[in-house]
Amino acid sequence: MSDEIEIDLDDLQRRMDGALTALKTEFASLRTGRASASMLDPVMVDAYGSSMPLNQCGTINVPEPRMVVVNVWDKSLVNAVDKAIRNSGLGLNPVMEGTILRLPIPELNEERRRDLSRVAAQYAEHARVAIRNVRRDGMDRIKKAKADGMGEDDQKIWSDEIQELTDKSIAQVDKALDTKQEEIMQV
Repeated sequence: MSDEIEIDLDDLQRRMDGALTALKTEFASLRTGRASASMLDPVMVDAYGSSMPLNQCGTINVPEPRMVVVNVWDKSLVNAVDKAIRNSGLGLNPVMEGTILRLPIPELNEERRRDLSRVAAQYAEHARVAIRNVRRDGMDRIKKAKADGMGEDDQKIWSDEIQELTDKSIAQVDKALDTKQEEIMQV
């Protein structure tokens, strides 16, 4: 077996893990009826003449399961933060108390839960496609190595290794999706 391909296996594993990490980040942005600071990660605030993440404008805390509190550091940004949260598409309506914004998390109705479950499934499918693309890249490298003189036995061994990595990664995606859908559907 060639050492070049071995290095590629590590690279393929890192890329597949990257797809899983990206999926978990997307899952964290889905509002499930439970408060979490990460649900505000995609919110961008127009501040100081540019767009910046909300977590760079204030402290985000979760004091209770259905409440997020944002403590804005600069008084002049309170209205901009309020506007950014309202326009974020998360369905949150901040309550202003000085430099503190309280965000009560409303209950999700059954239809919204099903919609979120479908969105989670789409995110998972994107991750599966990314993993399969990494697998295809690995298989292409094996074909190139075969053209450069790799034996058929070695080719089969490496193909099986790559398929095993792919199967494990897709199983992790499926497990993460099941967990997220269960969380979404909990009342």
